[in-house]
Amino acid sequence: MPRLAPRAAAAVLLTAAALAPVPASADARDGLSATIRYTEYGIPHVIADDYEGLGYGTGYAAAKDNVCLLAQGVVTLSGERSRYFGPDARPDGSLSSASTNLASDVFFTGINDSGIVEKLAARPAPHGPSGEVRALSRGWAAGYNRYLREGKITDPACKGAAWVRPITEKDVYRRAYAFAMLGGSGMVTDEIAGAAPPGGNAPKAATPSRTDVAGAVRNLMARTGMGSNAIAAGADATANGRGVLLGNPHYPWQGGRRFWQVQQTIPGELNVSGAGLLGSAIVNIGHNATFAWSHTVATGIPFTLTELRLVPGDPTSYFVDGRVEKMTEREVTVRVKGPDGAVRPVTRTQWSTRYGPIVTSVSSLDLPWTGWNAYAITDPNARNVRLPNTSLALGKATTTDEAVRALKRTQGLPWVNTIAADSRGEALYAQIQVLPNVTDEFANRCNSVLGHLMYRMGGIAVLDGTRSDCAPAKAPGTLQGGILDPDLYPVLTRSDYVTNSNDSHWLSNPERPLTGYPRIIGDEESERSLRTRSGLVAVQERLDEGGFTRADMQDLVFANRNHAGELAVEGTVEMCRDMRLGEPCDVLAGWDETADVNSRGALLFDRYWRKATAAWDLWKTPFDVSDPVRTPRDFNTGSWAARKALVDAVGELKSSGIPLDAPLGDHQYVTRNGERIPIGGGTEALGLLNKIEAVWTPGEGYTEVRHGSSYVQVVSFDGDRCPDTRTLLTYSQSADPTSPHHADQTKLFSEKKWVTGRFCADEIRKAPSLRTIELNGRS
Repeated sequence: MPRLAPRAAAAVLLTAAALAPVPASADARDGLSATIRYTEYGIPHVIADDYEGLGYGTGYAAAKDNVCLLAQGVVTLSGERSRYFGPDARPDGSLSSASTNLASDVFFTGINDSGIVEKLAARPAPHGPSGEVRALSRGWAAGYNRYLREGKITDPACKGAAWVRPITEKDVYRRAYAFAMLGGSGMVTDEIAGAAPPGGNAPKAATPSRTDVAGAVRNLMARTGMGSNAIAAGADATANGRGVLLGNPHYPWQGGRRFWQVQQTIPGELNVSGAGLLGSAIVNIGHNATFAWSHTVATGIPFTLTELRLVPGDPTSYFVDGRVEKMTEREVTVRVKGPDGAVRPVTRTQWSTRYGPIVTSVSSLDLPWTGWNAYAITDPNARNVRLPNTSLALGKATTTDEAVRALKRTQGLPWVNTIAADSRGEALYAQIQVLPNVTDEFANRCNSVLGHLMYRMGGIAVLDGTRSDCAPAKAPGTLQGGILDPDLYPVLTRSDYVTNSNDSHWLSNPERPLTGYPRIIGDEESERSLRTRSGLVAVQERLDEGGFTRADMQDLVFANRNHAGELAVEGTVEMCRDMRLGEPCDVLAGWDETADVNSRGALLFDRYWRKATAAWDLWKTPFDVSDPVRTPRDFNTGSWAARKALVDAVGELKSSGIPLDAPLGDHQYVTRNGERIPIGGGTEALGLLNKIEAVWTPGEGYTEVRHGSSYVQVVSFDGDRCPDTRTLLTYSQSADPTSPHHADQTKLFSEKKWVTGRFCADEIRKAPSLRTIELNGRS
């Protein structure tokens, strides 16, 4: 077969995916229509003849798998959690950082009362949703509602619950809006909902120390429970001279921020396979016939703070350009169920300024509202409903070049990078996201005293609120005011490889460091995480042995290489023997330096290393900017903090009755329908690509995974053939314990097995036990 250009090849595969005639648009009088074909592990392949029908099938299939999680999200975004679940319980954290239902309700009710989502959604594209996204969203809501009407809910979490209700197109936009704000306003939900003026003329607060600021910067994105790895290999780094992509996002395993897998096809128009966050009407990460992409959580700071100088004796007024402005006071009323079951109104006051709402802390950094000053947060993504536009545009891109143009045109990604590969053999890293328009020059001119410290250490601008010219202005080429020019972001296209594991843009490829970008985007020439270093070492080792195949890329994830162990276990054993501890030394000496479920010694090293990483003298050779992948290194056997950490870890396991050489999987597991499923992988500090963050229970071990590897995909292109794909949804498709797809892929994850992707028509047709649902009828 002659080689086709990427766009021509995409057209061929788009047509090939049409497995059977789909009801024509002429039948619109009969309502929306879609065909859903289910392949192994409950993965739906949705086909329709238009976008509204595609949304219809997608919404129906999503509700069938996860209706309770989706319905919970509707309650959250409507500000009704306190009404149904009481004010004090903690939400699942999928849509904001609220610690109580009441705080969540006050936050989202304030948003709803403002009408901001409706205003943004009413704007024409490209500022608001595109026509295709509007149709997808209408259809998605109709499909979800159809599933509710059928009355087939089996999940005991919401079967028969009064809070499960039909939705509208607006609810779909509300969820996309909340996702966009997760890196900014959504991280300070309590701090916005609970902000209140001080009594009397309270004194000025002390300026935070460097230690306080450093801690806040470290904790910033960690609070979201999200991260990711992605590696894109190009023609010079693959065995067949084509592109290969590994996507490995680290997301919550519970709640409504889970991924859900789907293929979406409109013959001749769209054919994309991958996963979307629950409630998304379109695939967020995935691939088409010639292009594959993933996202990683970026280091760019998607908000600014503004320090307000308050009027003496009036803490709700502040100075701007020498004049006094009053804060905006809004009463927010939510309905709250009391201990007696009666529902009563509760009113709270929200305070806002020309710069945004008042906040009282960010991450772990206290920013108290005093009689002298207060702080407002400016979140550009609180004006962003363009995320679905960007996802759809990426799903249509046929090359990395088209992807870059799509990112710059739609300007919808809130807090992530894009890593991609195409069938030509090009690999792409692009950090084109929605960040405040804060260049280094602007920060130097407009930062407050605290801002200069925070910007230098973590890229967080704290601007001078007394000057109106210190509010970020509209930049050329942007779709909204106050965001950074899309041409100022780092973009790197390579024929060998690019990678990202949540460090900044600097070392996306060590052969071509990216430098000279605004500090708000990320740091440069600074120490990388062990996870970043582990990935770079593994990639280089693979390249030294030959180019990547699809199988090689799969092996990177599930090798479960413990990079901290590779660097430090030999020295730790030497230290242990010097301390004459006996058994733990032998256990660590015999450990295979992995975090496999059968690894003996992995649990002991895990508990020890978590405690040891706080030591300032852990390494003899410090970070060297000229050798960033291999430094710091050389474990310091004389570190007293490391010695104490080892003793404490040994004592902890013994007091819990856990053998020091217990296989990791015996004490790192999840329980599904009464069955224990051992889980490999490990925590961030160990430098594992297969990141797993779990709850430690004394006496038992890590008994539930909070977040970590989620929708894992490896996509390889091979000429004009169908993409060669392997995927894995670690926590499985459905949160419903009665579903056959509640734990099936979780068991595969435990066993390091994969799902073979079925993208083209013949692949889907050959799926064992193929099931088909035809959806016809009025929405």
